[in-house]
Amino acid sequence: MPDTATLGATPPAAGQEALVTLSRPESPQAEAFRQLRATLPFMDPERPVRVLLATSTRDDEGKTATLANLAVALAQTGRSVALVDCDMRRPGLHLLFGLDNATGLSTLLQEGVPPGLPLRETGVPQLRVLPSGPQPPDSAVLLAAPAMAEVLRQLRNQADYVLLDAPPLVAVGDAAVLAPQVDGLLLVLKAGVTQREAAQRAKALLQRVNVTILGVVLNNVQPHRDAWRYFASQGRPVR
Repeated sequence: MPDTATLGATPPAAGQEALVTLSRPESPQAEAFRQLRATLPFMDPERPVRVLLATSTRDDEGKTATLANLAVALAQTGRSVALVDCDMRRPGLHLLFGLDNATGLSTLLQEGVPPGLPLRETGVPQLRVLPSGPQPPDSAVLLAAPAMAEVLRQLRNQADYVLLDAPPLVAVGDAAVLAPQVDGLLLVLKAGVTQREAAQRAKALLQRVNVTILGVVLNNVQPHRDAWRYFASQGRPVR
C-alpha cells in the first residue's frame, strides 16, 4: 500500500464534536486533515482523484468522522464537495451534520434517480450531504445496480469531489461492490483497535477488485509532542 497518513486521536464519531475541522480548527488533529487534503491531488499520478471511497475493517475505527473531516477540509478551500453515506447498515453522516435520514441514497436507488440529486446543505459552504436513507433488505444489491452508476455520474457533474462512506470491508461486501466505480480508496484503521490479521485480510480483499488503494489513514495516534509545542507557542489553544 502507499504511505500511511497518520492522524491524531479522533473524537467520538457522533455529533459535531467529531468534526474537529470545525470545532477545533487550530488543533493538530485538524491540521492533520488539512495535510491529508494537500496530498489528495498527488495520491494517483495517473489520473485525478475525484471520487473517493473510505472503508475500514470494523465499525469503530473512525472512518465516518475521518471522511467527514476530509470533506470539510476540502470545502474550506472553495471546492464543491458531495459527501455520500453508502453505509446503509450503520449510517452516521446524518448524525454528524444534524440531518434527517428519512430519505436518502437508498430511496433514490429503490424509487428512481431524478435529474438533479437532492443533496442536503450542511451549513459548511460548498459541502453537501446525501444521507443513506432507510436500511434496505440488501444494500449490496442496490449499490451494484445501474442506478448507483447514475448517482455517481450526476455527482461527478455536481461536485469537484465526491466522497463515499462505505461499510467495513471485512464484515460485508458493500465496499467491494463500490470499489470498481470510484477513482481510489482510503482504508481507515485505528491504532490499538485494528487487528493485524483484519488489516491483512482487508488488503487481500481490495487487491481482488479493480480499485486503486490510495493509502491508509491511522486514527487514535497521539500527535508528537513537538506538534503540541508548536501550536502552544503560537498562542493557540491546545486541546
